[in-house]
Amino acid sequence: MPNILLVEDDSALSELIASYLERNGYQVNVISRGDQVRERARVNPPDLVILDLMLPGLDGLQVCRLLRADSASLPILMLTARDDSHDQVLGLEMGADDYVTKPCEPRVLLARVRTLLRRSSLGEPQTASDRILMGNLCIDLSERTVSWRDQLVELSSGEYNLLVVLARHAGEVLSRDQILQRLRGIEFNGTDRSVDVAISKLRRKFDDHAGEARKIKTVWGKGYLFSRSEWEC
Repeated sequence: MPNILLVEDDSALSELIASYLERNGYQVNVISRGDQVRERARVNPPDLVILDLMLPGLDGLQVCRLLRADSASLPILMLTARDDSHDQVLGLEMGADDYVTKPCEPRVLLARVRTLLRRSSLGEPQTASDRILMGNLCIDLSERTVSWRDQLVELSSGEYNLLVVLARHAGEVLSRDQILQRLRGIEFNGTDRSVDVAISKLRRKFDDHAGEARKIKTVWGKGYLFSRSEWEC
């Protein structure tokens, strides 16, 4: 049974979310203070964290940064205020894999949880021979690790999933809508910045600077292109 750590100081909301997830087969541990999360996660490692932004003790952005420092692969789902794109982008920059705006429908939250867990090692067993090789890039689908020029690259769960989607469609232009459909099974709503933020972070980690990006190219008005020839250089 997947173990979820829910960090939310609104007792009514946390009770609603926890009971709904438990009815759907998840074990849920609830914490109401941000400064207690890191220790709890170390003592009882969760399979996924649902993290509110506004918390006593330590805010959600700081907590997210600390959790990501401890684990590059832990799925983190952020709860943000409705239509607050600033907080959404900050959360993604700090290492969150996805976000849901409050007030949220429990079934929407459940769908995001299932998607993140399905795309983590918990839900996608692979054979040891499953690899994507492209020049100096090696994506090990069994270990969920990425190496570049013989050096391991630390990626969050969301960054890893995006890299796999792009690499599997090397040479194709993928729109934001197509990327989100493959990552989360949802349509692009015109304001979701998660893909752009994650692309920017991948570029930085692979020395593919935005102004002259060649490995992950922006095709204006269409989407992104993962250039096989540039990765094989």
